[in-house]
Amino acid sequence: MAKAKKEKQKPLKSVTIETAGELKEIQLGKRSKLNRREKMGYLFVLPYVVAFLVFSIYPVLRSFWLSFLNYESTPLYTDIKFVGLDKYKMVLTDEIFWSSLGNTAIIWLVNIVLQLGLAFLLTIIFSDIKYKVRGIGIYRAIYYLPNIIAATSIAFLFKFLLDGDYGSVNQIISSIIGRTFRFKWLVEPLSARMSISLIQTWMWFGNSFIMLMAGVMGINSDYYEAAAIDGAGRWKMFTKITLPLLKPIMLYVGVTSLIGGLQLFDLPQLMFKAGDGGAYRATRTVIMYLYKFGFDIQVMDVGRAAATAYILFFIILVFSIIQFILMRDKED
Repeated sequence: MAKAKKEKQKPLKSVTIETAGELKEIQLGKRSKLNRREKMGYLFVLPYVVAFLVFSIYPVLRSFWLSFLNYESTPLYTDIKFVGLDKYKMVLTDEIFWSSLGNTAIIWLVNIVLQLGLAFLLTIIFSDIKYKVRGIGIYRAIYYLPNIIAATSIAFLFKFLLDGDYGSVNQIISSIIGRTFRFKWLVEPLSARMSISLIQTWMWFGNSFIMLMAGVMGINSDYYEAAAIDGAGRWKMFTKITLPLLKPIMLYVGVTSLIGGLQLFDLPQLMFKAGDGGAYRATRTVIMYLYKFGFDIQVMDVGRAAATAYILFFIILVFSIIQFILMRDKED
């Protein structure tokens, strides 16, 4: 029997389709050429791409490389040696680093509990139909106002308000209790640490409130109407409807707060100095530790500062992943 020869199927070079009553032939296997208008789009985004590579990507890669070097530089000479993981070992075996990390964690934990608690309380009040609060836009602006004030101004403001001898806080308490009250808010280690947490709460609770309120306004009102028909109270609606549907917003607030909290630097750096003794040691954060070795000429160690930055990055990454896991929906 003669074997039938198989004809090879020729690949389609074009396809004809009908769009809006007209036949249109599309070439296959050929890349469409960019027209002049499309090429101009790449030209417009080029400055941002260049700036991102120069000011974001390059510093990250450069600091990672520096963390493996013993980099000594003076006006007379520059000595660079590759030391591997020695800088990481120096940081991880330094008691000052761990005490700084503990201070940072305590300040952040107190701050996030108070911040979210106050933000949730305001969200309940402003979203509850029973209270019918008017002018919510004005309240949002007022609560968000501390967030846009420069940290330098806030640091010097509260340094004056909390002054042990002439501060307004002590004067107000003295007028209430009817006798002289003088407490060294920024001298005692515990009160100094709590002062930073409270100032952070005052600065950021408005931002958390606005995001939580936006999340509540995005929840379909049909859920609440159905729950009300079934006889559910306001607290049950909040715990069974509002809280579960606010998980994405809460996750965002928690992760951004963690990142910002562990990078706390400006307030304690401006309000305390090394000569303050216990108060300085109680409010010294990881970034202050990094800043000391990165910019203090007397003890400058660029490799150690870079290693500290990447250790902090790893810590933030781990706890962010833990937050994602804890806040993940059960269905996932």
